[in-house]
Amino acid sequence: MSGFVFSRLERAVERVLSPLEHFIHQQTTSGLLLMLTTLLALVFANTALAHFYFQLHDIPVSVSFGAWALNKPLILWINDGLMAFFFFVVGLELKRELLFGELASLRKAALPVVAAIGGMVVPALIYYLFNSEGSTRSGWAIPMATDIAFAIGVLVLLGSRVPRALMAMLVGIAIIDDLGAISVIALFYTDHLYLPALGYAGVVAGLLILMNVAGLRNAVPYFCLAVLLWYAMLKSGVHPTLAGVIGAFTVPARPKYNPDYFSDKSRGLLARFETSFKTNPAISKNEQMRDLVVEFEQSIHHVSTPAQRLERIWHLPVAYLVIPVFAFFNAGIALTFDQMLAAIHEPVFQGIFFGLLIGKFVGIFGVSWLGVRLRLLALPDGVTFAHVAGMALIAGIGFTMSIFIGSLAFAADVQMLTMAKAAIFAASLTAGISGFLVLSRLSAKSA
Repeated sequence: MSGFVFSRLERAVERVLSPLEHFIHQQTTSGLLLMLTTLLALVFANTALAHFYFQLHDIPVSVSFGAWALNKPLILWINDGLMAFFFFVVGLELKRELLFGELASLRKAALPVVAAIGGMVVPALIYYLFNSEGSTRSGWAIPMATDIAFAIGVLVLLGSRVPRALMAMLVGIAIIDDLGAISVIALFYTDHLYLPALGYAGVVAGLLILMNVAGLRNAVPYFCLAVLLWYAMLKSGVHPTLAGVIGAFTVPARPKYNPDYFSDKSRGLLARFETSFKTNPAISKNEQMRDLVVEFEQSIHHVSTPAQRLERIWHLPVAYLVIPVFAFFNAGIALTFDQMLAAIHEPVFQGIFFGLLIGKFVGIFGVSWLGVRLRLLALPDGVTFAHVAGMALIAGIGFTMSIFIGSLAFAADVQMLTMAKAAIFAASLTAGISGFLVLSRLSAKSA
């Protein structure tokens, strides 16, 4: 007797949806969607749809409750509100890597940490060489960031042709990179502070930490306090998306059931299920079997940590909704070919372009090479300096985080922001193609 019950219609739907679900869960799909929305934004910004596209940014959106109201244009709801979910997932990834992943031990973390620091400092210095004076200095952090989704997407395209340890090294560098970008946003892109609101934010953050220490694992109280934290930080002057990171770091990473207890409990539940099944195999008529299924489901829930569950739940909405929406609203720049040629000669363009393309490469590869030569660091097994060179080029893909920092650095200067975005596009495209070709050629030689 078959263990599955399918109707004909259900089988037909499965045949259509299963390949679609497989495609959605592939790591390259989010990168392809990001490319598509970016291209769509460029088409809107440079055609007859430009007026509609830029008007869309300024649509007023209001949230009110009684006498209280919060009014913002749509673009700020996306950049300040929707992106908080992106930073929440980044925070969960950071926490996982620091507790259990590539950054959990000093031996594993040494090379990615040192390489990431080099990959942040050198691009910032290169930008500063081109923009040492005037208002454009505020963009120094733009070339520091690596877009983890795009960068990993490029490596995934190469598949087994590159060592798996190289992927782990890139993930470690990108995670440290994100931590650096978050710190920079908190410390350097806060124009003014409203201390009472900052105090309220501190109290809410303290409550979140207290719930974690007390062992509370229900996600609802954390979400409610995280919303209050976001609002307090919005009013304090500190960028509110950082509430996502703080909230993520307070989510418990300890399960309610340890694996041994779960294993014993599961065997007991299955034994009781077998006994009940023999008395009445129809689950719709067997109340005890239904109760056992519910209890088994709760046990599975308790053996995983809240941080694991939330990262799994929020990964797809962030990858397939939040980041593409952010890209669509922020990637649209209106530039003719002549304007693009003129932008190339501007210090902002040059600082970002060479910072991402050359600064990232010199910072990551140079520091790694020097550390290994001095025997302070060691390359992962199977990884050569040629692999590190290709990966360092790919790390020059800035995109999402670079555009986000650019929107903070040049919020009051539309022309500078447009130049910054143009440089980010040009550098990210060049870096991605160059890194892919280097690693592809290297793998061909090895074969």
